Amino acid sequence: MSGPAVVLYLSTAKLIFHLVTAARYGIFRDELYYLACGEHLDWGYVDQPPLIALVAWIARHLFDNSLVGLRFFPALAGAATVWMTGKIVREMGGGSFAQVLAALAVASVPVYLIMHHWLTMNAFEPLIWLGAIWCIARAINGNDSRYWIWFGVFAGLGMENKYTTAFLLFAIVMGLLLTPQRRFLVSKSLWIGGLVSFCIFLPNLIWLVQHHFPFLELMHNIRGTHRDVVRGPISFLTDQAEIMNPVLFPLWAGGLVWLFLRRSGSRYRMFGIAYIVMLATLILLRGKNYYLSSIYPVFFGAGAMGLETLTVNHLKWLRVVYSAAIIASILVLAPIFSPILLPSGAVVYQEKLHLEAPRAENQPTGPLPQYFADEFGWEEMVRETARIYNSLSPDERGKTAIFANNYGEAGAIDFFGPRLGLPKAICNHQSYWLWGPGDYDGSTVIVLGSDGTGDRKHFASVEAVGRAEHPYSRRDEHFDIFLCRGFAGDLRQAWAKMKKYD
Repeated sequence: MSGPAVVLYLSTAKLIFHLVTAARYGIFRDELYYLACGEHLDWGYVDQPPLIALVAWIARHLFDNSLVGLRFFPALAGAATVWMTGKIVREMGGGSFAQVLAALAVASVPVYLIMHHWLTMNAFEPLIWLGAIWCIARAINGNDSRYWIWFGVFAGLGMENKYTTAFLLFAIVMGLLLTPQRRFLVSKSLWIGGLVSFCIFLPNLIWLVQHHFPFLELMHNIRGTHRDVVRGPISFLTDQAEIMNPVLFPLWAGGLVWLFLRRSGSRYRMFGIAYIVMLATLILLRGKNYYLSSIYPVFFGAGAMGLETLTVNHLKWLRVVYSAAIIASILVLAPIFSPILLPSGAVVYQEKLHLEAPRAENQPTGPLPQYFADEFGWEEMVRETARIYNSLSPDERGKTAIFANNYGEAGAIDFFGPRLGLPKAICNHQSYWLWGPGDYDGSTVIVLGSDGTGDRKHFASVEAVGRAEHPYSRRDEHFDIFLCRGFAGDLRQAWAKMKKYD
């Protein structure tokens, strides 16, 4: 069987796996928010570019509220990432074994299992980056600068997906400057590609300017709250080995060696330089440990090509042993990074193995890791809110706002609430603040995600009337639900001072 055929089987297996496990738990916090953004389509949002909202809008119109349907596109992106990895290895000169090994490695990355489980920006970033890198490899191999135009398309699409693509673009420029591939800098096609990229990104840039760059304000505030885990250089590198699967460390590290020290890899050395530049940049800027994860398929491919060359005549048993080790590792790790087991079983399994993914954020998670804890408790919270809302008289319900202190809580009200007769939530968090308080004056408000103490300054009466709590949800999503009456002033006039970007 040919290498491309096996790669296609692997990519299909990944697609099926994600679809089968898509509805095992619940909907993720950020998915709720992106679906809400899809109801307010725009050229930008406080905390992300517009592409994910458009994808969420398309998914919802195709599949309604089905979790399997909503997660079809990220699952498909994951499968395409495996396939694209094999395609890049083939373009770089790798044979069948190298193509299959690199694709197997991508399918065995723990952080990718999480990324491709959700409808988030992270699901699409590796695929977009690989598309851009494939264009560069084609330009190098064929000495055909026209592929830089297509690189510009991927670069622009990447910037509309997630701003971390800027790190890749900066690193690629440095890789060009420091290698013989700088010859492309005098190519008209490269500059046309740059213009194409800018034009694709321009609508979002205009939105950012019009809204005074809220993303920068958000990042500044996050730094002030110490929400994100800040890692030193050694810890950041250690995290890379852990989140990408420790068994794969020799493969991608060997790929870097192949790019820098082997003559056969020298023509693609700019990718190795780009990695070093991105690594240093993210450490200096205190980026999250997974921000670098989208670039690794290139180095899995380079390492696989090095191993293929090393074992072409001797040590062929090493191919079988290492491939088996990769398969064994993902069988062990998958229940920690995918919703395979029941929540109770996942807790026991993690405790027995004494394994836990390195944290990217400081969150009070509870028994499950943050990435799973954020899939629990939302529907129960909304049902409790509906009980409170429907206990009010019809006249009071008509003027009662449901105010959430977090976009996850607001998104849950918007997602589950309509079938329970609830109005859309209002919220001062992230882009919800931009969407405003509607026509609510604050006379009656059901408040979610507050301890009630701060609300007592703003309302004439504050009464705890319900409780949101789930054994597997994040601990900060365990709270009393308050019914507040008599806002001091008019909520619509006070809204400008209630902004919360964090």
